[in-house]
Amino acid sequence: MTIHHDWDKTEARRLATLTAPKMAWFLGEASAPGVAPMPLSKRAFDIGLALILLVPLSVVMATVALILLVVQGRPILYSAQRMRSPGRAFTQWKFRTMLRQEDDFGATGAHKHWRITPVGHFLRRSRIDELPQLFNILIGDMSFVGPRPPLREYVERFPAVYAQVLRSRPGVTGLATLIYHRHEDRILARCKSAEATEMAYYRRCLPAKLKIDLIYQRHRDMRLDLWILWSTLKIVVSRRDERPRRRGRKPSPTGRVQDVQESLRH
Repeated sequence: MTIHHDWDKTEARRLATLTAPKMAWFLGEASAPGVAPMPLSKRAFDIGLALILLVPLSVVMATVALILLVVQGRPILYSAQRMRSPGRAFTQWKFRTMLRQEDDFGATGAHKHWRITPVGHFLRRSRIDELPQLFNILIGDMSFVGPRPPLREYVERFPAVYAQVLRSRPGVTGLATLIYHRHEDRILARCKSAEATEMAYYRRCLPAKLKIDLIYQRHRDMRLDLWILWSTLKIVVSRRDERPRRRGRKPSPTGRVQDVQESLRH
């Protein structure tokens, strides 16, 4: 039922030929004192919420699985190797939304759009394709909120940065997803080849997302996580970006996001 994407077989020379992005800004961040690992209270929250959501969403997942089986055939699930920590990989699960293709690799740019099925477009827009990650959360490989799980290649290229970023377990959503996801989609939508997509992601998207992930690490707490979850839900339902307005300098989740957006402009 599952299609596996073996990133270990990705041609390493594809990344080796890319010019290193300008990431001098995170050298200080990466060498700063490390933040505490994921607290037990957050893990308890993840398990409790995942179990609660599985009750109604199991019906949704079973329905989606049946539709995909009829419309697209097997495999129903797509799995890919991602990194939970700098030295530990795990298998991330999603509903399959694209036609199968051998030697597939990298981010989804315009050159892959023809492979997204009609049902897949809906699943991606609604984020229903990510519902199987509830099992990743229960297993302990992911959290509801955190950095998006990275590929091994990027972790190996920036070990000092990811040693900080992955002190939080990878998340289904996160601050970088909330702020940068739609912008990343617009950047990659202009890429007409695999090479252009990889270059754009490596030089433009990855540095911005890493910066946001490091900022999240400095400010993370349960209040911020709950705000990220609520804001993500609003975006999925309304299909609008979250662009909070400045209303003074009082410390709040919205104010933190404004600080992140300001820092990304510099």
